[in-house]
Amino acid sequence: MASNLSRLPGKFVWFEHVSNDVAKARAFYEQLFGWHVEAMPMGDQPYHMIHNAGGGIGGLRTAEAGMPNHWMSYMSVERVDDSHAKALANGARETLPPTDFADVGRGSGLIDPTGASFCLWTSTRSDEPDVDTLPAGNFVWNELWTPDTKKALAFYEKTFGYTHSSMTSPGTGEPYLVLESQGKGRGGIFHAGEPGMPTLWVPYVNVDDCEATTRRAEKLGAKVFMPATPVPEVGTIAAMTDPFGTAIALIKPLPRQG
Repeated sequence: MASNLSRLPGKFVWFEHVSNDVAKARAFYEQLFGWHVEAMPMGDQPYHMIHNAGGGIGGLRTAEAGMPNHWMSYMSVERVDDSHAKALANGARETLPPTDFADVGRGSGLIDPTGASFCLWTSTRSDEPDVDTLPAGNFVWNELWTPDTKKALAFYEKTFGYTHSSMTSPGTGEPYLVLESQGKGRGGIFHAGEPGMPTLWVPYVNVDDCEATTRRAEKLGAKVFMPATPVPEVGTIAAMTDPFGTAIALIKPLPRQG
């Protein structure tokens, strides 16, 4: 990879809906968020890229046989091979060895020690710079739901160099951990202790109106399990499973002060 590219290690830079029915997933999300999906050639099958506000923000790809639908998040790293090896040494499991993807970048797949899948990514292009405000429809946050927050925090800090801060989770009184790099919050770690709740990374999409978007999602077949809820100093959030059983969350952030 070229050395003059700008990297933001630890930032989640890409999100993919891994789907058993790409056409239906595309129809749902285009209607929900106003995304525009275009098929582009990549290898032996097309890649369905999600566009929002004039830029690519993620993709839809076909799940392998027997694989459940899910959102997959990609963490930027300086060198995929080095970070992948360090993750394995710190207790992660491999789902995909470091692999080149055409001319767009190099990536790998992992499951962290608490059971959540994610990918590493080093693009052939610079990472998108951090900005204070993102358009509605863009991904703005990523949250790990795990039954063992201490183990997860230790893994991500030791492996990827994150620091963290904490706040109290609304309604639970438990600490909510914020992973930070370059002075920026990159993702949260939330204690998911209810029986049967999966361990996974859940992306948040920026919306102009959380209540209206959840109503639209329900009409389109989603199941809202956390209705629009104000969170002090954060904004209004909601969470749902899409018609394919995949968890995704929404946020209407509070305006930044100053």
